[in-house]
Formats: sequence, C-alpha cells, structure tokens
Amino acid sequence: METMNPHARQGHTFVLIHGAWHGGWCWRFVMERLIARGHRVFAPTLTGQGERHHLLEAVTSLDVAIADIENLLEAEELDNVVLVGHSYGGLVASGVADRNAHRLRSLIFLDSLLVESGQSALDVLPPNVVEERLNSVKESGQSLGMPVPGLGGTGIPEDHPLAGWVRRRLTPHPLATYQTPLKLRHPLGNGLPSTYVHCVEPSYPTLEPVRQKVRAMSGWQWAEIASGHDAMVLHPDLLTDLLEELADNAA
Repeated sequence: METMNPHARQGHTFVLIHGAWHGGWCWRFVMERLIARGHRVFAPTLTGQGERHHLLEAVTSLDVAIADIENLLEAEELDNVVLVGHSYGGLVASGVADRNAHRLRSLIFLDSLLVESGQSALDVLPPNVVEERLNSVKESGQSLGMPVPGLGGTGIPEDHPLAGWVRRRLTPHPLATYQTPLKLRHPLGNGLPSTYVHCVEPSYPTLEPVRQKVRAMSGWQWAEIASGHDAMVLHPDLLTDLLEELADNAA
C-alpha cells in the first residue's frame, strides 16, 4: 500500500492565456510539464487566432476573447484557478478576473500588456508601435487583423531550434481586440493575489511603460525570469518552476 508523501506539492488548476498572433499551441511544453507534475491545465486558443483563425470576422471586440475564457471556466466548472496571461493575454485575464474573481485563486501576468478601465491596448503602447501596427493593417489591404510581424518581439532568435515551429503557427491578430477599451467594474486585479513577471533576457522594450506602472502599484508582487518574451517556448522548465512557486505562494 502506497503512503502519501507529506512533502508532496499541492496540485493546482492553471488556465494559460496566450498572446497576440499566438494560439494555445505555444503553451505545449509548459502544459506537458505542469500536467506531469500533477496539475490540471487548460490552454485554450482564443477565437480568431491559432487554429481558430478562420473565425477572425467573429472577433468584434475584446469582449469576445474574455468570453472565451469565461465560458471555459463555466463549462469545465473550474474553481480556485491560477489564471496566467501572457503579453496581450494580460488584457483578457484582467477582464476575466473583473467578472469571475470567485473562480480564481490568483493572477499571473507574464510579460503582459495591462490597461486601466476605459483604455485600449492602442492607448498604452508606444506611439511608434501603434503607428507600425496600424500601417501594417492598412498595407495588408484588409481591416480585420494585424499581420504577423515575424518573430519580432517574441525574443526567439532566428536560429533557435523552435523558430520555424513558432513562425509556421503565427496568425494575424484580431485588430478589434486592440481597439476596444477594457471595461472594469473593480480595480485592476480585482483584489486577487497578482504577480507581474518580467522576462529580462532580453527585455521587451514595448512593454516598459506598463512595467513602470506596475512597479508603482501597491499590493502587487514582482518576479523576473531569465528569458525573452516567449518564455513558454524559450525556457519552459524555468517558467514551469516559477508558475508552481507563484501558485503555491498565493495567499
């Protein structure tokens, strides 16, 4: 008869939200590791992205992405969830937390974009980045999606073994999600234990204004990981360890 290990790590439920141009696929290696360690993990692809890119026209606002995660929580009857938002996924996580705090254990914002209520992503990104992305849409001859910018911003070197794997999977990002103001009824984070994780090797300069704001916010935790922006691809072992640690320490 097996005996229980009194020092065994507590199992958690993670919901991992991907960023712009990505899909649930980007979490593959972290998801495998978390599951192997006894956790329950969901990494959905948001409407209009990844393998659901054929639904781009259905993404009329940021609320569609938020509803994707809300519906997952309800359909799977999830509670005590560690909600992780990467990059653009931080906007989605913020909206989900505002409406579903009772289902969540904690929030982890992985090198993520954050806005206050009434702001859109285009309101807080550096002006040159906004101009670049809007110009790319105009030049593409369509108005629904921001074209894939290649590996720029991911932190993944062109000669990385997984560079081609990532490049093949990137899809245009629904522009409406960047134009829609996030509507919050509560302060950002909604009182949940919240941690911002900065990917520092190399640091993604586009998010520096967001990081400066987070550092000035009271009650939030700060962590760093020795990885570029797409830490789930570049350093899945480091990120898995960090996610476990933050989940364990959430009050």
